[in-house]
Amino acid sequence: MKMPRASFPTICLLLTVLPAFAQVPERSFEHEKLDGMTIEEYEPISTLVVPEHPVPRAKFPFIDVHSHHFQGDQYTEEDLAEIISAMDQMNMGVLVNLSGGTGDKLAAMVENMKGHYPKRFVNFANIDFSDIGEPGWTERAVVQLEQDVEHGAQGLKIYKSLGMSIKDTDDKRVPVNDPRLDPIWAKCGELGIPVLIHTADPAPFWDPRDRYNERWLELKLRPNRFRPPGLVPPWEDLIAEQHDVFGKHPETKFINAHLGWYGNNLPGLAKLMDRYPNMYTEVGAVLAELGRQPRTARQFLIDYRDRVMFGKDAWTPSEYPYYFRVFETADEYFDYYRKYHAHWKLYGLDLPDDVLKHIYYKNALAVIPGIDASGFPD
Repeated sequence: MKMPRASFPTICLLLTVLPAFAQVPERSFEHEKLDGMTIEEYEPISTLVVPEHPVPRAKFPFIDVHSHHFQGDQYTEEDLAEIISAMDQMNMGVLVNLSGGTGDKLAAMVENMKGHYPKRFVNFANIDFSDIGEPGWTERAVVQLEQDVEHGAQGLKIYKSLGMSIKDTDDKRVPVNDPRLDPIWAKCGELGIPVLIHTADPAPFWDPRDRYNERWLELKLRPNRFRPPGLVPPWEDLIAEQHDVFGKHPETKFINAHLGWYGNNLPGLAKLMDRYPNMYTEVGAVLAELGRQPRTARQFLIDYRDRVMFGKDAWTPSEYPYYFRVFETADEYFDYYRKYHAHWKLYGLDLPDDVLKHIYYKNALAVIPGIDASGFPD
């Protein structure tokens, strides 16, 4: 059946209303070379018309348990005031700096950041692994941790280098569950401070860099993130070492960074939560995993509301509102801020207020000692 041709007035009407639902940049057809376009250049503009509710400010004050400020001991008053201003704009009550260092570095970090804003900053200590293997290393590390806590550290942060690249004085890899570290984990439990531990990377970094790998674009743009066989232990081995530590130290609270790299397998993460009641987790740099499975992620966060904390990782204030929008709205099909992390769109989870409060601040207040709770509801 032949369709009737649109009249000239009808065409004019369509051209008039088009911008209302499809705002597109000015484009030219003269230089388009589709055959030579790369996936990095492909930026399709969605024509989907759905309600949009950007959230520039969190509904409740929140604690970011995963941030890095390596030069916090050198920040000027103006630097700190700028950070506080950004925190206030997004309703961040407390920022946890995981890169506090150890010894004099840690003491200077605490003095500078908490000295200026005692209620707004928390610093975690780090372990110096440079001479692990020397006689007495473990005992010295435990004493240093005690001193760091005395100087203001409110937790211990372990980087992914443990298990992957750290070697002892005999040039042997130090596994995550190395027995020489057991007294350190035990001391954290005794001192009542949590261990925020980052082990391994997303599992696809160990997979072949082929068309089936959903992190292919990231591995192309960041080739140093690829883990070829033999360079580091298999992903499964590293994660098993980490879980062994959780099991051996039930009196110590561990915050498993980045959803433990189980954001793409929330049923598996739920089993870990049940197996290790001393294991908590946080959502730094894995928002895209939650946002692509809104029903599953919503139910998981409801079920484990008292075990998940807010974390962001990179300090980029403009990126935080994406987290608020995923957690607080029921919006559909919106962009993530970093294409190579997620070539898919995000969906809002529309979490209940009670769940938001637990993720935003209640769980951190319960696990990290010494945070002033006066600035938070309830």
